[in-house]
Amino acid sequence: MPGRLIVFEGGEGAGKSTQLARLAVRLSAGAIRTATWREPGGTPLGDEIRRLLLDPGQQITPTAEALLFMASRAQLVRDELRPALDAGTTVLLDRFFLSTYAYQIAGRQMREQEVQAANALATQGLTPDLTILLTLNAEEGLLRAGARGGHDRMEGSGAEFHARVEAAFAEFATPVWQQGHPECGPIVAVSASGSVEDVAARVLGVVVAAFPDVAQALQVVV
Repeated sequence: MPGRLIVFEGGEGAGKSTQLARLAVRLSAGAIRTATWREPGGTPLGDEIRRLLLDPGQQITPTAEALLFMASRAQLVRDELRPALDAGTTVLLDRFFLSTYAYQIAGRQMREQEVQAANALATQGLTPDLTILLTLNAEEGLLRAGARGGHDRMEGSGAEFHARVEAAFAEFATPVWQQGHPECGPIVAVSASGSVEDVAARVLGVVVAAFPDVAQALQVVV
């Protein structure tokens, strides 16, 4: 089975980490070699950048924020993602550059061309094979996130910011947007409403529909 990059995206509280972990267990049970990472993070440098970016006490300009995300991404791509994919591993990644497009371009209202250029440098052409975009109302998502125990710096960016992020993610799911952004690869929206089990079933359905060899390995009828 070839190496594949499957990315989980969505707003705050959409359940990305939970659904990624459930899919990882399901794939591993089917003898599919799987590895998981999250952004920012995944390397010693990335983990330190994550601490800075999420610290509510940090005052970080939008440009510095975007570049910190890019620095973490560049290290992760070189040190972990590329080697794993080259070895035939299915990589499940909690956030990638679609979040940068939503949070920095739409949320922080940065110039799209500048962010795209920086991202191209960080990713060195790495394109996801599939992005699962978990959709959830921003207000509900923030309530879920707050129930985990307070808001980090990104979560505490304000209602207007998160409304812009939500609108951006909705646009990303459209064919027109995807045709204009081939560097993002295929994006499939999945409702994050309902039980964890319901969402997991939707996610698995998207994955096996996209990759017939995965359906065969898991003995799932598409």
